[in-house]
Amino acid sequence: MLNIFIAGQKYFGQAVLKELAAMEGIKIVGVSAPCCGDRQDRLCREAVKRGLPVIPAGSLNASTLPEGLDLIISAHCHDFISPATIQKTKLGAIGYHPSLLPLHRGRDAVYWAIRMGNPVTGGTVYWLNNKVDGGPIAAQGYVFIRPGDSPFDLWRRDLMPMGIMLFRRVILDLLDGLIVAVPQDEKLATWEPSVGRPPLFRPDLPMIGPGPEGFTVRVNSKALTGNS
Repeated sequence: MLNIFIAGQKYFGQAVLKELAAMEGIKIVGVSAPCCGDRQDRLCREAVKRGLPVIPAGSLNASTLPEGLDLIISAHCHDFISPATIQKTKLGAIGYHPSLLPLHRGRDAVYWAIRMGNPVTGGTVYWLNNKVDGGPIAAQGYVFIRPGDSPFDLWRRDLMPMGIMLFRRVILDLLDGLIVAVPQDEKLATWEPSVGRPPLFRPDLPMIGPGPEGFTVRVNSKALTGNS
């Protein structure tokens, strides 16, 4: 059984919660999402409907995070997640980025993939660490960009469903006792600025450490057994 906490918002966060809650071997123990009176976020409403504890966005920290967690999932989360918070978990934290990392790091990856005329892009689930969008890759997939695509079109049609599918794939790996963590190639990394909004705030997230006891860490396609 994996005890999972979801930090996120909007339709994507809600969809990730629904998908994972339907999986065997998973227990969602809490959620962090925007919850502002009558204007509750979709993820917040879904959590309340299911009777899950909700930590309002902006107040997630080591003292408010539930005990006994295996994993934090970041699903469209804009909160700062401190090292003390992430280190309370057994496995760490994973997030989804809508690009073929290490390409198009930054908040507007979908926009820049289209703007730069890329014929192909994709999505990546990666382990959060101290480099924005720079953690080891857990799962990845690609899609074709169609003529006339807008960032919204590409996100809703292909990249959002891909994110849900990739989260599911990583969770199934973890249930099988496997941690996939392939380092990104920094020589290929690109970074583009945010469009029409403030620059990204760099969160102080720790690098994931050795694999926990009972799990196998796969790095560069080589399997290493974690003993800590």
